[in-house]
Amino acid sequence: MTLTLMTCADKNDNVFASLNSARESIDCNPYSGWNDLSFHGSDEIPTPNIDALAFNGIVLNNLYTQPVCTPSRVALMTGKYPIKLGMQGPPTYGAEPNGLPLSEKLLPEYLRELGYTTRAIGKWHLGFYKQAYTPTRRGFDSHFGYYTGFVSYYDYILQDVYQNFGEFQGFDLRRNDTIAWDVVGKYATDVFTDEAVRLIKEQPANKPLFMYLAHVAVHTGNRGKYLEAPQSEINKFNHILDPNRRIYAAMVSKLDESVGRVVEALSEKKMLQNTIIVFMSDNGSPSFDNSGRGFRPDVGVTANWGSNFPYRGIKNTLWEGGVKSASFIWAPSFQENPRVSKQLMHITDWLPTLYSAAGGNPGFLPKSLDGLDQWTSLTLNLPSQRNFVLLNIDEKQRYAGILKDHWKLIVGSTANGTLDGFFGATRPRTPYNATAVLYSPAGRALAKLSDSLPFATGGYGPMSDVRELLAMRYESTVRCNPSAAGPRTQSPCPTGEACLFDLLADPCETNNVAKKYVGVSGQLYEALKYYRRLLVPQTNRPFDPSANPSRFNNTWSSWIY
Repeated sequence: MTLTLMTCADKNDNVFASLNSARESIDCNPYSGWNDLSFHGSDEIPTPNIDALAFNGIVLNNLYTQPVCTPSRVALMTGKYPIKLGMQGPPTYGAEPNGLPLSEKLLPEYLRELGYTTRAIGKWHLGFYKQAYTPTRRGFDSHFGYYTGFVSYYDYILQDVYQNFGEFQGFDLRRNDTIAWDVVGKYATDVFTDEAVRLIKEQPANKPLFMYLAHVAVHTGNRGKYLEAPQSEINKFNHILDPNRRIYAAMVSKLDESVGRVVEALSEKKMLQNTIIVFMSDNGSPSFDNSGRGFRPDVGVTANWGSNFPYRGIKNTLWEGGVKSASFIWAPSFQENPRVSKQLMHITDWLPTLYSAAGGNPGFLPKSLDGLDQWTSLTLNLPSQRNFVLLNIDEKQRYAGILKDHWKLIVGSTANGTLDGFFGATRPRTPYNATAVLYSPAGRALAKLSDSLPFATGGYGPMSDVRELLAMRYESTVRCNPSAAGPRTQSPCPTGEACLFDLLADPCETNNVAKKYVGVSGQLYEALKYYRRLLVPQTNRPFDPSANPSRFNNTWSSWIY
């Protein structure tokens, strides 16, 4: 079986998984927002390939991640809450001598023990100051990508400014340990997709594959070139008036094209019928204030024009807009009965879930994992294995959040509450094209697969398929009225007080009911106190001038041996 995990940066990542001679992969995309993907109801940016997989699989409308990228990847790779490893704080910076503790066994190591070839493409962001922390020393047979948090899309350079040390600037792209100068000038999303397609074509038919495809798209780049895409792609979005949002839409469109190409490659290799694909964002998008003032760097984390609307909050917050992931899982068996799932899941669940899907016995996994095996629940549409999710505890910024069933408790906030509003509202400007979904490269590949599956009940009749597709899209769309919450940037939580929301009645967190349901608030607060006792203090360390890329031919490289 093939496992493919695709992730997006800030709405950053994904997974393909396999059983028997399975192939699995994960694909992640950095901070692509809830409102940036058309399977969630957006009419501004069509994503037909992503939609085709989502509507032939299980749309995960209740999957949570961490609020920023390094902690999310820690949770994904270890199956543990980052607070237990001291990794719950800000992302790891290029010049920071820090990384995911070497004591931890990672997802690719578990899968390699099951006979899998393990491939990593794109973003790592789990430490590289010593070579022992790099991907090929942590369970991956190969890595083609970058070590740091992001790079520009054509020159693969990361620029960071460090207090007391000035600006560090260096190239960050390599094939395993060799710097990949040859791809300069080529668009990153295409480059990473080309590598994924090549590896699929070269994979031996009798060997299962785990592919972790972690795109830089649609993460913000360096100053002066925050957003980048081919001009031909940008020209497709002239209906979007904001020029920055237009470029962002082109970046999302190229990500969608990548998904289509990967699915086509799996189909041509005859691997698709034995593949699991997980598409997942690693956190919510930084966003923009479209109230007439344009982008406000004092409000956003980075200059990005993604949208989590109608959810409150953005990346680096515990609001739904920061931690609710745009995600789905596809497998041939799910294509028989696709659905929108409200089963509660957390990013830590992927390690035991994919291990189980790949034929491993989850009973052999360490009892210290926080992730739960959801494979049977997903396969048989049973209730979730969990009813609690710890969203985060940040002891330095003094904020925390936890979920139980449909209740959510938040204590404190980030950036003095300036990130607590509703940002990135967009206006629908193009009618949804369901036919484009059916006839996208991914849609056509899935249609061919349907004809060969034993459970197939007929062809890909356009009328019935369009009706079912539109019904799933309607169910995947969040409906609420953020305007009822008051001023755009106003927090519903008084400073220093706990805030409780009933997400079933109020999915966009507009009504603080902490005083109305004191018992629920108390129970969740006690659960936070329990997890606080398990917290390992943050391991973030002072920046090291020895990391300056100027010492290594202007490349970001391991600097401590």
